[in-house]
Amino acid sequence: MDLLCCWAMEEQMQEEVLAAQHPGGHHPVQEGEVFNTRYQALCKLGCGAFATVWLCQDMRRKKHVAVKILKSREGFAEAAQDEVALLRCVSGMKKKDRAGENIVCLLDDFRMIGENGFHMCLVFEALGPSLRCLMNNYTAQGLPLPFVKKSLQQVLAGLHFLHKRCCIIHTDIKPENILLYGRDKSLQRLLPDVLNCSQRTDLKVTGPGGDLGNQLEESDLMSIEVKVADLGSACWTYKPFSKEIQTQPYRALEVLLGLDYGTPVDIWSTGCLAFEMATGERLFDPQPGKYFSRDDDHVARIIELLGRIPPKIAFSWNKSTKFFSRPGALLRLSRLSPRSLHSVLADRHGWTKHDLAAFTSFLLPALHYAPERRATASRCLQHAWLAAP
Repeated sequence: MDLLCCWAMEEQMQEEVLAAQHPGGHHPVQEGEVFNTRYQALCKLGCGAFATVWLCQDMRRKKHVAVKILKSREGFAEAAQDEVALLRCVSGMKKKDRAGENIVCLLDDFRMIGENGFHMCLVFEALGPSLRCLMNNYTAQGLPLPFVKKSLQQVLAGLHFLHKRCCIIHTDIKPENILLYGRDKSLQRLLPDVLNCSQRTDLKVTGPGGDLGNQLEESDLMSIEVKVADLGSACWTYKPFSKEIQTQPYRALEVLLGLDYGTPVDIWSTGCLAFEMATGERLFDPQPGKYFSRDDDHVARIIELLGRIPPKIAFSWNKSTKFFSRPGALLRLSRLSPRSLHSVLADRHGWTKHDLAAFTSFLLPALHYAPERRATASRCLQHAWLAAP
């Protein structure tokens, strides 16, 4: 049996949205229902504001697939067509270059009519659960560093392929959008049963006898591969679709400030992902207050960790006045508590001087304030920290 998919969706951290029984809503799928005379619904894998995802049996090819069914509301079909165009570009470049193996595969797409209207449907390869599912078992200490490095190499290889070969910005790199899989069939025992995975946002990956975090040997963990998934928010490098991109904790500074963006936003998110994988703690976890917004707090936390934002960047667009009263001064948050990555890793996480020096030398270039000076995926891949055992 193929590894089954706990599909990562943009709204995975929220409560499941129940199927809307009205025009423009979700299609009310019944288990056993057959889509497009080919895909038989077995189990719901996830549900969000825009789509539901079902584990299905491809009756023609006798294998499992994941079918993403978008709402029928006007506008969703156009968004789905954009996603299909991006995914077809990825598929075409994969065939041409024999690369891009770290990006999820689109297998098919079709339209179907239901009681709520027409729905666009996308068919993907069925993979394992998301990286978030695995990280839930290691929250106290972070994932083992050899696995962190291996996974980051695969994520960065996928981003390099998207950025350079496909001219695509992912715009939503986060643990929920990195899916696990394995070529070793013994890996199945380490992955959750699909019925346990279905419709849950608090999923813990389990192995025989208990939590995977207590059971999984590093050698088994190192047999797990990852793929970048969910291009539902992606765009072309030459044609951004929206100013509002990225999930908040992984949002790049230029996006917070309302500036133009490009492929460097994915590298910022990957830097945030790297820290979270290695420590079990989000690099930035902004929260709103009585007199300030979540965005205010986010910008403040970035300044506390990375230092003063150069005026050229802070005041390069009018939206900057939303945050700053004058160069270096925030409007609504005056008392900041500066800290360095070194101190955070040493004091809060107990890292040795050698380990934290190597890690911060990898991480800081991915978090450079100026997008044009931020490390590229290719440069990150060449860093000595990723290659070190």
